[in-house]
Amino acid sequence: MTKTTTDEKAGRLRSAKAVAHRLKRRHADYSSHAHHARAPDAATGEEEAQVDCGWGRLLFAQTFKEPARLIAALREEAPEHRDIAIYVGDPHVVLATAPQELFLDPSHTFRLELPTYRGSRKQPRGFFVRRLSSEVDARAVNRIYASRGMVPVRPDFFWSNRDNRSITYLVAEDENTGEVIGTVTGIDHRRAFDDPEQGSSLWCLAVDPQARHAGIGEALVRRLAEHFKARGASFMDLSVLHDNEQAIGLYEKLHFRRIPAFTVKRKNSINERLYAAPLEEYDVLNPYARLIVDEARRRGVNVEITDAEGGFFRLSQGGRSVHCRESLSELTSGVAMSICDDKAVTRRVVERAGLLVPAQMTAADDDAALSAFLEEHGRVVVKPARGEQGRAVAVGLDGLDAVKQAISDARDVCDRVLIEACFEGEDLRLVVIDFRLVAAAVRRPPHVMGDGRKTIRSLIEAQSRRRSAATGGESTIPIDGETERCLKLSDLALDDVLEKGRDVVVRKAANLHTGGSIHDVTEIVHPRLVEAAITAARAINIPVVGIDFMVRSPTEPDYVFIEANERPGLANHEPQPTAEKFLDLLFPLSGHRAASLALGKL
Repeated sequence: MTKTTTDEKAGRLRSAKAVAHRLKRRHADYSSHAHHARAPDAATGEEEAQVDCGWGRLLFAQTFKEPARLIAALREEAPEHRDIAIYVGDPHVVLATAPQELFLDPSHTFRLELPTYRGSRKQPRGFFVRRLSSEVDARAVNRIYASRGMVPVRPDFFWSNRDNRSITYLVAEDENTGEVIGTVTGIDHRRAFDDPEQGSSLWCLAVDPQARHAGIGEALVRRLAEHFKARGASFMDLSVLHDNEQAIGLYEKLHFRRIPAFTVKRKNSINERLYAAPLEEYDVLNPYARLIVDEARRRGVNVEITDAEGGFFRLSQGGRSVHCRESLSELTSGVAMSICDDKAVTRRVVERAGLLVPAQMTAADDDAALSAFLEEHGRVVVKPARGEQGRAVAVGLDGLDAVKQAISDARDVCDRVLIEACFEGEDLRLVVIDFRLVAAAVRRPPHVMGDGRKTIRSLIEAQSRRRSAATGGESTIPIDGETERCLKLSDLALDDVLEKGRDVVVRKAANLHTGGSIHDVTEIVHPRLVEAAITAARAINIPVVGIDFMVRSPTEPDYVFIEANERPGLANHEPQPTAEKFLDLLFPLSGHRAASLALGKL
């Protein structure tokens, strides 16, 4: 009996050793394939390697000999930063050691084999890719990061690292405007920690949601791949969220392939959406509601979504509860809301407060009165007295027939239609919260650039798809009578082929929902415009409002008041802290203010 038991034990031991050996071999094969499990020795690589990227550190987990050391490094994450441990060979072991602090990032790792990579003969149209070269570029990159919900970087960090051979910053620049419209960061692993695998990686690929050119992301990825290939790198890796189908589609098109490599991060407010159970119906919310909900959850303010499709939610903290519809809250009175709802009433209220307003009349079936108004002012704007999102607004009309048609279209939205003198210039939105300017942005109408091959209709449809993708479906360019009228002013029609390089405005109204774009001018807006916007907010007595002016330039004092929006969209004003200021108004003791009070800094 004893002998049999001993034999059985010996047999089990041999079997266990064989299994362990097979698992060890399988793990070695897996690690070799993924290039992430082997810690380099002193002769071939640096131990506990990390690279500061400004938004956080990249920790190369394969250079940490013990999980405890990697966890200790992750615990050194700076406030408001996001550290990432990549190539974690045994994530289950790391997570088991600190399950309350860490989580497995729900991202896939993709790899591009650079020795076999072949570049594209297709050249970018309307933009070019270059290195980041100034602090102006750095600020533009941060603006794009903010627009994509990414962690910003101190602008001086980019500039101070311009000679860092481990980090490569590329930007895409619009050929016509000179604006930075895309960015990508690359890390050279060999120069970062003498990587024996001779690898590299791609991070922070982001395209300006206002950009109207196709292929910006692809051009940035290709340029970075060519850069690392020229340096002799073996591969270029990247990490992408598992449900980012658009990005994954791009990488697969460029022949990236998935590899079994894992990423671990700390549980913090920035990463919360990646590891915490999502709010019920969160995905149904539009971007304007989601922006506020995200900021509330980041601060620890409780969120209850009461009607996702309508954008309604309740925020509560301590004994305080506020019901909101996007940026419209219970703090806005019914009287203030009704003033903003009727454009004619809004005009009278702000005019009495001293603001400059355009000449206006109410549309009636009186051709003589219409003709006289048109003759006096030359060009006019027709809009419904009540309405939103730019529906049935026609701008720059100079003929009686066009005005009458626009009136007919506007009456489908509201029985009462207003006609105003047209002020030539730019459409300026000023967001005022708690009677302070939070953001100022020029809103520009949608336009397309010809390529000598596609019809204007095709160009509009392509641009509309890009605007929709960039704004969560909030911005599209309608193809309707107003679009045709606008094109006719340039002697064009929808089925005409637009010559290469020609830029054409396809709608006069600069509303975001009809394809317009938003460009931040907060730092340069003229003080008189700010003063006028705050005066309008006080006249209406509304705590959160979007004041719309027509201006010759945001840097000049001339303006006319257009309207006040009681529910301004707080998204698309990056890098301005619109959602943060909204939460400061609703819950003054939440967020940074509460921390400052606790530390005696206020």
